[in-house]
Amino acid sequence: MSEHGGATGLTTIRPAPESAALPLVLLHGFPLDSRMWLAAGSRVPAPRAVYAVDLPGTPGNADTLPEPSLDAAADGVAELLAGIGVTRAVVAGLSMGGYVALALLERHPHLVAGLGLLDTKAVADTAEAAANRRARADRLEGSGTVNEVLPDVDGLLGETTRAAHPDVREQVLTWVQEQVPAGLAWSQRAMAGRPDRTAVLRDFRGPLTVVVGDEDRVTPVDEAEAMAAGGGTLVVVRGAGHLSAVEDPDTVASALAELARHADVADGQ
Repeated sequence: MSEHGGATGLTTIRPAPESAALPLVLLHGFPLDSRMWLAAGSRVPAPRAVYAVDLPGTPGNADTLPEPSLDAAADGVAELLAGIGVTRAVVAGLSMGGYVALALLERHPHLVAGLGLLDTKAVADTAEAAANRRARADRLEGSGTVNEVLPDVDGLLGETTRAAHPDVREQVLTWVQEQVPAGLAWSQRAMAGRPDRTAVLRDFRGPLTVVVGDEDRVTPVDEAEAMAAGGGTLVVVRGAGHLSAVEDPDTVASALAELARHADVADGQ
């Protein structure tokens, strides 16, 4: 049973079983929340606990925001998981969620038994990209609406999805419309300030899966190939754009299930 939002910032897609399988923790992208993971997360085979986190700034987690920082978001994830007794997990993040997953790996390495990076990158923003994010944050706060990011939806989804699955576009658009402008501004500033974590990824010795839509124009396939080059598994999702987990939840669930199985074995489960 899943429960969206709430003070905890956690959605339980599947509760903890009696088995020793590592839990799967899912981190969402911008400008969305944990709901983007419900379809893919529910398709990961049992018995395995599956949790999706609402990062700071989402509708259920926007009342009191820390200073904009993905490090703060990662620390919050670790604290949240500790609160439900999770000290070791397979962590997967899409886009901004991938940035938080890498911050979690750097700051709480004991927690990350396996790592999934979906439609994301390990490098920092260029100075120009960071400045653009901060300018967007100012506009979001100044307008008090999410109109600034509504045009992003078509760029996040692949051409195939937009043409063949207009219902997916409408669902993503609805999720974006329900976001909190100040929370989106927080996320933009937090992403603008993130460091390059290429070395953190390179030094990770656990199982790694990198997933990317072949129609992703935000973080293209060549960036995914570079992240997987050190020994990770690369999964290219055909006909998907930047929101691969929403556009093709079956393929993404299969990739994450395989990652989790490898992590179980590596962790002695």
